Amino acid sequence: MQNDSAEPACLICGAPLRYLECAREMTCAICGKICLSNAECIHGHFVCDDCHSTPAAVVIRSIALAASEKDPFVIATAMMKSPAVHMHGPEHHILAGASLLAAYRNAGGELDLPTAVEEMLRRGTMVPGGFCGLAGTCGAAISAGMFYSIVTKTNPLSKETWKDAQLLTAACLTAIGSHGGPRCCKRDTYLALETTVRFMREHTGIAMEWQRKPQCIFSQRNRECLKEKCPYFPE
Repeated sequence: MQNDSAEPACLICGAPLRYLECAREMTCAICGKICLSNAECIHGHFVCDDCHSTPAAVVIRSIALAASEKDPFVIATAMMKSPAVHMHGPEHHILAGASLLAAYRNAGGELDLPTAVEEMLRRGTMVPGGFCGLAGTCGAAISAGMFYSIVTKTNPLSKETWKDAQLLTAACLTAIGSHGGPRCCKRDTYLALETTVRFMREHTGIAMEWQRKPQCIFSQRNRECLKEKCPYFPE
């Protein structure tokens, strides 16, 4: 057992999380479902990904469908402001792609947004919480790849778009990894969004907007914040 988190993260008691080297069966303290997991709080509470993310998914869907902005940072931040979206958690694996879908459509991309957002919700929930540390692949980067696959209708038999989907996800992971840990779901989401905006402009001509120096408003909620080492830390 290693790496007790310094952040009060348990949805039941507010205590820090701890991560196990190997997953074991745990019972969700909210719904009672038995799941394999690597994470519990120091008092033994476990909350499954569904209970962690379902309230957030409702908010993410609503904001994505109503958004008029072309800047995914603005859309994502509006989603993050909701109490249903926690400082860290698997809801960001939906949030990153959903904010990109909305911004892409608003920037002139051809897209059936309601259908695309529902598909994003389905795919995003396939990526479990803690995947960044347990699999070496951040869910925000995967979410950006899902966004690209959805808007380009990419599947395993596609050619050029299959290649570009991998390259986009890799570029997001490079940006995220280069800033080091501990993880921050806000920072990592913003890095994936910024990388994707640049990638889409270069590869598709769709010019989503991006603020010159966007600033995070959530740093005080994150006791593991990198502070000045984060590119979005407020000046």
